[in-house]
This record gives sequence, C-alpha cells and structure tokens, in this order.
Amino acid sequence: QVQLQESGGGLVQAGGSLRLSCAASGRTLSTYTMGWFRQAPGKEREFVALIRNGGRTSYADSVKGRFTISRDNGKNTAYLQMNSLKPDDTAVYSCAAGLGGSFNIWGQGTQVTISS
Repeated sequence: QVQLQESGGGLVQAGGSLRLSCAASGRTLSTYTMGWFRQAPGKEREFVALIRNGGRTSYADSVKGRFTISRDNGKNTAYLQMNSLKPDDTAVYSCAAGLGGSFNIWGQGTQVTISS
C-alpha cells in the first residue's frame, strides 16, 4: 500500500521560507504526477502546485514566483520550496499523487503557520 508522509511544516515569520517534503513508501511514484494542496481554516482545499513525471510544473497564481515544486525520483520524494511567505499562506499542506490527471493518493498533511 502506498503511503505519503509530509514533513517540514512549522511556524515562520512573514517573509520567511520553508521547505516541505513528501516521502512516498510502498511503491515507486516516478511515473506519477505529484501535487501539493492546502486548506486554510474555514476554507476549501485548494491546489498549490504539481509536477508531472516528465518534470513539467504548474502553479496556482497565488504562489507563482514564490513557491517551487520539485521531485527526486531516486528518493521517491517531492518537495515544495516556499519563499516570501505571507500570513495568507497559513494552512495545512498536503501532498498527493496520481495518474491520468487525478490524485488518488494523499498524505495526512503538515501545518504551516505564517505570523505577521
């Protein structure tokens, strides 16, 4: 059974940086699209970024130029480098994996809190 485990969340001041990791176990995910999503209190989950198996990336407009998604297939891990963080980036960040344009494997999430 495939499992995704996020790490790297925490509390930082506005303007700071964090790097989230998403480690997969149980199966190699090199052919999967990996994505990051977030959910703030009282809001619906929203897309943040994705990286396809060929390396092509997509980002939500709200994080373009500040966040960078990457992957290391040798380590079966995806990353989200978050710079210039804002209080509005506060949320639980979850990673996901899937094939064919949909995500069907999800991690439990990691809390990111940005103080002003």
